[in-house]
Amino acid sequence: MRPACGGGRSPASSRDDQETGPWESHGHPRCALPAYPRRVTDNRLGEYLRARRELTQPADVGLPDGVGRRRVPGLRREEVAMLAGVSADYYVRLEQGRDKHPSEQVIEALAGVLGLDGDGVAHVRELARPARRRRRAPSRPERVSDGIQSLLDGWTHTPALVLGRRLDVLAVNALGASIASCSVPGVNQVREVFLNPDACELYPDWDVVAAEATASLRAAAGADLDDPALTDLVGELSLKSAEFRRLWARHDVRPKTSGSKRFRHPLVGELTLRYESLAVNGAPGQLIVAYHAAPGSPSEQAIALLSSTITRPAAGKPAADERSRV
Repeated sequence: MRPACGGGRSPASSRDDQETGPWESHGHPRCALPAYPRRVTDNRLGEYLRARRELTQPADVGLPDGVGRRRVPGLRREEVAMLAGVSADYYVRLEQGRDKHPSEQVIEALAGVLGLDGDGVAHVRELARPARRRRRAPSRPERVSDGIQSLLDGWTHTPALVLGRRLDVLAVNALGASIASCSVPGVNQVREVFLNPDACELYPDWDVVAAEATASLRAAAGADLDDPALTDLVGELSLKSAEFRRLWARHDVRPKTSGSKRFRHPLVGELTLRYESLAVNGAPGQLIVAYHAAPGSPSEQAIALLSSTITRPAAGKPAADERSRV
């Protein structure tokens, strides 16, 4: 059963050591008690490896479940080490952060054991070889150029928006704003998914959307979890949503590139749309996300109907009320 929007069960607390990472829930695993943010550690590679190890079952790698109750979720550390062809002591050092730079051969071996896809392997490489940190400049508001906004406004039959580094909506065209309440400039899409009680009504596949949003936020953040705004966002969602805590603890990484999403619209009913994401040159972290329906489909007809109902001002920019329509 899917948890209610903005809530859900706290993650299971069974652990084979005490270090749990920067965000942790406390109490009985079935009590949806608020979590509180712990200190952000530098052991990001170790946290990721452990999260993936706990999600990998013995049967996934051809091992018997064993006799009796296993004391840890997923694989044991020594099992991962054996399957990857490294010593148990070395693997323990990786998880505990005492060794943070595994070789490419070790990364490939661990990826095979833990079932990592291409995005997961790229994430491990990024964590194992992070770019040299520079002194962070004061954060500036992300802005969309006039050219990009004009491009979006010219797509009168294509819902489109621009997302920032933390999946904040930076710009949207009139058709994009008419489809979803989360597509409003200034709104963070991840916060809307987990904390807006209307999200379950908007997204028929809310559980899928929630998992994808969390994995996309992980991917957007990469190895840079020192961004104060990102830390605040993760802290807020961890405190207020048990389901976000559970998904964030999985360490899934999935860049927002392409896929499909279902919307439930109050005027035209259900829409099934594909989306494609395009990086904005000269604006690191910004993505143009454009939606489209299958040719000849009911969703394409619904999009055409919605487009015909939108009044566009002569100046070319959608009116403020059009940007916030649901």
